[in-house]
Amino acid sequence: MSRLRYSRVLLKLSGEALADGDEQFSHAKLTGLSQVLAEVVQTGVQVGVVCGAGNLFRARQANLGVLGRVTADQIGMLATVMNAAVLRDYLRAEGQKARIFTPRSQPPLAECFVRDQALELLKAGYVVLFAGGTGNPYFTTDSAAALRALEISADTLLKGTQVDGVYDKDPHQYPDARRFAHLTYDEVLARKLGVMDLTAVTLCAEGNLAMTVFDISDPENLLRVLQDETLGTRITKEPSR
Repeated sequence: MSRLRYSRVLLKLSGEALADGDEQFSHAKLTGLSQVLAEVVQTGVQVGVVCGAGNLFRARQANLGVLGRVTADQIGMLATVMNAAVLRDYLRAEGQKARIFTPRSQPPLAECFVRDQALELLKAGYVVLFAGGTGNPYFTTDSAAALRALEISADTLLKGTQVDGVYDKDPHQYPDARRFAHLTYDEVLARKLGVMDLTAVTLCAEGNLAMTVFDISDPENLLRVLQDETLGTRITKEPSR
């Protein structure tokens, strides 16, 4: 395998990356993803992961007239812990050490996030799973991913999605949709591309944290994006040279 370009990364996964059709947890997807994550760690790259919860619960689709936004977001945060616990056990089944951190400890599944402890585990070859969002309502898991990436001084944020990058319009609806190879965070905002929420984009831009959006439906793409800067869409604070 050719040398990978980063020493520490934060991988943001949607809940759909763990699911398949009506299966909320796909054995095949979880196994493939865990095998690739273990392979990445074996190369010496440190990996943190933030999971969404779309396979289990979406706050924006809940009946907010009954639940209320705060309750819905809290349920969504709990669902991310469930996803992290499932992924952790799949990683362990592949012989890969893994631990879960949440904003507040949730024994026995997760411990309270402490930056220094997370960094020690990353250096020791663990996949560190950050669940429970930011711990506060009104923030998405994209914001949590940007926040944790900056806190652990990740070299880059990798956002695994179900499409092969960022397009000017929905490629599933428009055959003429154009994929961007590179964007700045200012362009993401100006074009209203919806790659991440405003808070996450602002955090990445202010922290000068580059991001790559790529297709994780084939887990091997994680290895490819670590080796090939042309895969997916790269988003940076400054224009490409």
